[in-house]
Amino acid sequence: MSEFKRISVAEAHKLIEAGHVVIADIRDDQSFATGHVENAFHLSNASMSSFSQKYDYETPVLVFCYHGNSSQGAAQYLAQEGFDEVYSVDGGFEMWKLNYPFVTLPQ
Repeated sequence: MSEFKRISVAEAHKLIEAGHVVIADIRDDQSFATGHVENAFHLSNASMSSFSQKYDYETPVLVFCYHGNSSQGAAQYLAQEGFDEVYSVDGGFEMWKLNYPFVTLPQ
């Protein structure tokens, strides 16, 4: 059984800067619209199928939630679904937005 790994926002930022990584944000619609990591995919139960079809299972996946707790369950699920390299980001988006730029959806 595949396992996910936990990483800090600094480590996640390095992976994003290096490129070739998928960012999955599992927060609710309103929170995602208010702010998210640039190029993040808004992952929910309803969008899981399109996520699996859109992204290569060999591409590393960074999973963001609010504080880094819920993302662990989602990361484990993605790992069990066959994604090779899955990371839960400790501190979640709340920690990210204190340290790095983010984007919002147009109103």
